[in-house]
Amino acid sequence: MTKKALITGITGQDGAYLSEFLVKKGYKVFGAVRRTSSINTSRLSYIGILNDVEIVPIDLAEITNIQRLVEKIEPDEIYNLAAQSF
Repeated sequence: MTKKALITGITGQDGAYLSEFLVKKGYKVFGAVRRTSSINTSRLSYIGILNDVEIVPIDLAEITNIQRLVEKIEPDEIYNLAAQSF
């Protein structure tokens, strides 16, 4: 069975490299990004895994959004690397 991972902050440096590591291990990777942000996927493109991850919108300030996403994806692992960058 393929393991699934949910990574918040996937477009950041650490999130991108963690995604690469997990993709190479055979994981299905979901990357959560802020709904209101412009999505900069340049790091994922540079590493060459943009097509191997699924980007999903999320609002981390709303617990019900998080619950719905976790129920939908049913990840085996969750990595919270999200941070406000400005």
